[in-house]
Formats: sequence, structure tokens, C-alpha cells
Amino acid sequence: MNKTDLWTVATIIGMALVTVITRSFFFLSSKPWSLPAWAQRGLHYAPIAALAAVIVPEIVMTQAHLINTWQDARLFATLAGIGWFYWRGGVLGTIVAGMAVYLPLHVGLGW
Repeated sequence: MNKTDLWTVATIIGMALVTVITRSFFFLSSKPWSLPAWAQRGLHYAPIAALAAVIVPEIVMTQAHLINTWQDARLFATLAGIGWFYWRGGVLGTIVAGMAVYLPLHVGLGW
């Protein structure tokens, strides 16, 4: 086993230990505890913030640069999805509406 392989194994074991310790931290205490009210309020916004952090750059950027043309199928698909969501609601319809606009523009027109 060469030095690189040993370093890789040590890194994997170290990461596994850190994961196990941080995930079992809450079980180490013998008395129950709860998060403060401000932390609980903050956790209500965490999924929305995480989703926005992943989705928004995918919509407005390509190859780490802002898109510079209106001929991008993602823009129109996003508008269609938002429109469907506010008109009818529901996640499945939003996805279908967005893809129904995205695919013809992307595949058909090459946007």
C-alpha cells in the first residue's frame, strides 16, 4: 500500500468518525434538551433557503456566468412553473408545466 492509498484510507476513516460522533452527540446526554425558540424558528426557513441556493443559480447561470440572452428555455419554463403553481397549486403540475415548456424550447429550438 503506497502513501496515497494510506492517506485516502485515513481520510475516509476520519470522516466516518466525525460523522458518527456528530450524529450521536444528541444521544450522549442523559437528560433531554430542546433547541431555543430562535433556532426552531430559523429551522422553518432552512429548507426554503437550501432549495433557493440550489435552484436559483441553475436557472439564471450557465457555466458559472449569468445568462445574457432571453432565448433560454429555463427562463420560460420557470415562468410556466410559477404560473401553474399560483394558478392551480401542486408540485406535480408545476413540474409538468415547466417541462412542457422547457422541452420544446430546448430540444426543438435548441435554446
